[in-house]
Amino acid sequence: MTTRAYVGLGSNLGDRAATLLRALELLDAEAGVAVTAVSTFRDTEPVGYLDQPRFLNGVAAVDTELPARELLDRLLVVERSLGRRRDGPRFGPRTVDLDLLLYGDATIEEPGLSVPHPRLGERRFVLEPLAELDPSLTLPDGQRVIDLLRGLI
Repeated sequence: MTTRAYVGLGSNLGDRAATLLRALELLDAEAGVAVTAVSTFRDTEPVGYLDQPRFLNGVAAVDTELPARELLDRLLVVERSLGRRRDGPRFGPRTVDLDLLLYGDATIEEPGLSVPHPRLGERRFVLEPLAELDPSLTLPDGQRVIDLLRGLI
C-alpha cells in the first residue's frame, strides 16, 4: 500500500539549493520512497531564532510504502548524511532540515513523531509550497491548506 506524504525542506548553511537537491536525490534513492513532485524553493526569513542566515525552503510530495515512523527515520538518516547536527540552538542554523509534514490522512502523536507537523498551520514557508503542489490539499482535521494560508496573509 502506498501513502502520499509531504516533506518540508529547509537549508540555511552552505550551498542551500545544492543541499536540498541532494537531499531529494538521497530520499528518492531510499527503498519504498519515490519523490513525485517538488515545489519551487523560496528564500525565507528565519523563524524562532533570528540571528542566522536566510533559509531556502520547499516541500516534496513523496509516495511511500514505509510506515510513518520508518519514513521519519529515513529523513533523519538523509539529514545526518548531509552534515546535519543537532547540538546548536533550537531552530538555529542547519545544513538541512527535513520535516514529515503530512502522512496521508493520518494523525499521529508518538514520542518524537507528530503528524501533521505541529507548526504546519503557522508557517507560510510550508503552506505556500503545499498549496503549490496541491491547491485542494486538506489536512486530516478537514482544514484546507489554502484557507490556512489565507489566514496568515
